Amino acid sequence: MWSRYDAAVVREELATLAEHGLTVTRSFCFWPDFVPEPGVLAPRASAHFADFLDAHVEAGLTTIPTVLVGHMSGQNWDPAWRGGRDLYRDVTLVAEEAWFAAELARRFGAHPAVSGWLVSNEMPLYGAATTREEVTAWARILVQALRAGGATQPVSLGDGAWGAETTGSDNGFSLRALAPLVDFVGPHVYPMADDPVRRALAAAFACELAGGFGRPVVLEEFGATTDFGGDDDIAGYYRQVLHTTLLAGARGWLAWCNADYDDLAAEDPYRHHPFELHFGVTDRNGAPKPQLDALSEFAALVHELDLEGWEPAACDAALVVPEHLEGDVPFTTVAQRRDLRDDLFQGYVAAREADLPVGLARERDGIPGGAALYLVPCAKLLTAPGLRRLAELAENGATVYLSWFGGSTDAQRGSWLPGLDELFGVRHLLRYGLAEPVAGDRLVLELVAPLGELAAGERLTFRIPAAAGARDHLPVEATGAAVLAVDGEGRPALLRRTLGAGALVLCTYPLEHMAARTPAANPEDTWRLYSALADAAGVARPVRVEDPRVLTGRLRTGRGERTILVNCSFETIDVELRAEPGRGLSLPAELALPPAGVAVLGADAPAAVAEGSDAAA
Repeated sequence: MWSRYDAAVVREELATLAEHGLTVTRSFCFWPDFVPEPGVLAPRASAHFADFLDAHVEAGLTTIPTVLVGHMSGQNWDPAWRGGRDLYRDVTLVAEEAWFAAELARRFGAHPAVSGWLVSNEMPLYGAATTREEVTAWARILVQALRAGGATQPVSLGDGAWGAETTGSDNGFSLRALAPLVDFVGPHVYPMADDPVRRALAAAFACELAGGFGRPVVLEEFGATTDFGGDDDIAGYYRQVLHTTLLAGARGWLAWCNADYDDLAAEDPYRHHPFELHFGVTDRNGAPKPQLDALSEFAALVHELDLEGWEPAACDAALVVPEHLEGDVPFTTVAQRRDLRDDLFQGYVAAREADLPVGLARERDGIPGGAALYLVPCAKLLTAPGLRRLAELAENGATVYLSWFGGSTDAQRGSWLPGLDELFGVRHLLRYGLAEPVAGDRLVLELVAPLGELAAGERLTFRIPAAAGARDHLPVEATGAAVLAVDGEGRPALLRRTLGAGALVLCTYPLEHMAARTPAANPEDTWRLYSALADAAGVARPVRVEDPRVLTGRLRTGRGERTILVNCSFETIDVELRAEPGRGLSLPAELALPPAGVAVLGADAPAAVAEGSDAAA
């Protein structure tokens, strides 16, 4: 871009974005073009960037420059003088990186078009994974360099938030270590899914996992190439992602990317990664694609919310994140942490299908109190203090649900939960080193006692995949617990033990892992179980939808609460809404949501519906 800069094309493209209500771009100071030799900022690239910033002001936009690029679209791009030196460890090279950051800030930091800074673009792909200590030291130097150069705007790293706290895989970029150095964190999310609901919620869950470290979350990259899906499908995906991440607490959104690049098909990286040609929200001629309409609708909503002030409504349910996910616990495997992350995600999906806007409670932070319901899906890995804390929360009045999981590998197969018998009022009948598999491809649980809105005699049905560990169960007999449900062989499958003012509920099957390892699983009956648990625990759900394919969430604004509905299916759904008694909510009697459509309801306003393909009122 900087070596073949066209000021007229830039202004046309920015005008298109501004006309559609967009307010910010992300720009990339391509390192080989900007720094042709150490200590030299190229005059031509600098002049083009200055004009680029001026064009933003003319269009009423701002931009977030990215310093070390570095990695882009399936290729790493070094300045010719790097000479293979290590991007984190070589003091000479790190000094050059810091000089570049400081020099950009010195020259452009006062420009009114600059609204923030990013240190890199997906640095784990450029500099590779390393230790947390090295990444944190490198990040501190680069952020300090921007500040020393005069950057007063918010700063973050542009790393993708792919560290252990969000993925279970430690690449050195720890949110817990880096959050104190930056002003926001920025997940990059491109899910490859086998389930429509998991696809719709992948970015929201990433934002939830990236939250809780004292910094705002910006969904810094999301999008899709039309080589992987049609424009209308991707526009629907945009709507799902934008609204579910809004409910998950995101405060900003950057879609990848501006334009299609068909005319660059013969050039790297597009020559060898040709699908990268078609991520644009405009086509090769600059004409808007349906994705840009989806962004435009959402921009109008965010503008309204910004005038009122907004935050996600408080939730009475929490999903417990075991300490082991963060990768600090010795001798836990990548496979174990991958199971943990996937099972947590499936628990999140089931909770949202049950109209539960769950928050995340990290075991490493002590599992804070205040929730009426704590969900601990497939709890193979918990610490002993974490288990004691769950018992304490139950004694104080909460309902704690835990499903058993022996793991999918032979590494210490079985639950690592000390005192499970005493805690849950059971006696387990496990045999050392042996799995206890069940036969068949369907699991049916029959309620033998009522649980919340589920009456005795009702049945919950689950598919059992062939995946390792998914068909293993925990054989128990009840001692101090009451049996709530049995499986097809009459064995206890769901048990409740009263403890103090609350209760502990044990499921002897890894329901969430079963669903996580099943393609096109959702919605499946775990949401019904979660809904019943929420009902029994007294969790507030002001608005509910009968069809679990439509997710609900609430925003608190300066003018009252708003309800957002998101259709996670590829079908039109006639939505039946149910308001909690005593709330005084005025809901539409009829509402049809198109495939991947969304609706935003005010307390006393009709729905504003956005379709999955074409913009609507």
